Amino acid sequence: MTYIVGLTGGIGSGKSTIAGLFAELGVPIVDADVVARQIVEKGSPLLGQISAHFGEQILLETGELNRAKLRELIFHNEAEKNWLNNLLHPAIRTEMQHRLNSQTEPYTLFVVPLLIENKLTTLCHRVLVVDVKPETQLLRASQRDNNKIELIQQIINSQVDRTTRLQIADDVIDNDRDNTENADNLRQKVLELHRKYLQLAQEKNNER
Repeated sequence: MTYIVGLTGGIGSGKSTIAGLFAELGVPIVDADVVARQIVEKGSPLLGQISAHFGEQILLETGELNRAKLRELIFHNEAEKNWLNNLLHPAIRTEMQHRLNSQTEPYTLFVVPLLIENKLTTLCHRVLVVDVKPETQLLRASQRDNNKIELIQQIINSQVDRTTRLQIADDVIDNDRDNTENADNLRQKVLELHRKYLQLAQEKNNER
């Protein structure tokens, strides 16, 4: 079985950037957000259940899921959020587990925004946290998604706090700056961690 490194961080922390750098080194990526999108693709049974529950307003003209609309609806309604989570989480977890089990490389990067909140750390041998200040999260996420500051703040509040995340982390990447120097630092840090994870995976394999 592949050695699993869980990658997490709050909204706007730059998880996708870090995952991309690992991917450039040939590391397989299992991304919870990708899985979550794929299981509700146009024509899927789960999307049919979601549209039956929320109505046609939840679909784009193309018949695909209107994610922005869905996010708005559930963040203002705890009951609807729970309904959606109860529908999707088991399906997402099953598919993620399947993809992790099918990996043959020494280690796999398991990218999950809610790794800690959804208790998925139990699937990981090690946890890597991308860390930024809350004010950086707010700025980046609102610019990237063109979302309202209030909605971004709600998302931040719904996630575990920075202190808790850092306490659980085995490794941390500081991604608070936005400049060329930081990009070079990130690449170097990822390369160091890549070598470390290959060694840990080998040691784990030798134990078997």
